Amino acid sequence: MFTGIVEEVGEIAAVKRGPHSSALTISGTLIFSDLKLGDSVAVNGVCLTVTGIHGGQFTADVMHETLDRSSLENIRPGTKVNLERAMAADGRFGGHIVSGHIDGTGEITAVKEDDNAVWYTIKAGAPLMKYIVEKGSITIDGISLTVAKVVSDRFQVSVIPHTAKVTSLGGKRPGDIVNLENDIIGKYVERLLQPESTAKPAGGLTREFLIQYGF
Repeated sequence: MFTGIVEEVGEIAAVKRGPHSSALTISGTLIFSDLKLGDSVAVNGVCLTVTGIHGGQFTADVMHETLDRSSLENIRPGTKVNLERAMAADGRFGGHIVSGHIDGTGEITAVKEDDNAVWYTIKAGAPLMKYIVEKGSITIDGISLTVAKVVSDRFQVSVIPHTAKVTSLGGKRPGDIVNLENDIIGKYVERLLQPESTAKPAGGLTREFLIQYGF
């Protein structure tokens, strides 16, 4: 589990592509203080497992499903990425519950300065937008942010200078693709409110159906 508080900005050192997978080599500094084989690291919000450590670099495998859902499919050597180690049991919970399992991607459509803040407008598809609510939480490239405004097919976040400076978000421009993870609480609530039932009538709820099952 992660919190969406980015620890440092690393860099993609190498990408080895397979038919339906990739192996990434990522450079960093701070996260290597206690990094071990098998540890989880959020790379632009994508939870990856450390498969090798070589000095100030680690390697991680990216499977087909992850490439399909995230921007890692088009990542290149030299790309700056946000890095966060999995949350320690005795750590402060500064962001929100982040699983590192990307729901999809969005496109930055506008970047606008507003005094000491920067507004980012991000367009996303309906399957993602239905979980995004004003003043709720959203993870953008692994960064825990608060949703400021929502319209039908896009939303906005307002970022303070510190966040833009210590993450890769400060270098993003309109047209860039970002990884999005919706707040997990909304997804669980939706699932609990729509339990599966093999007895559900195909044509909707009917009087006969209710009588049959004792209502």
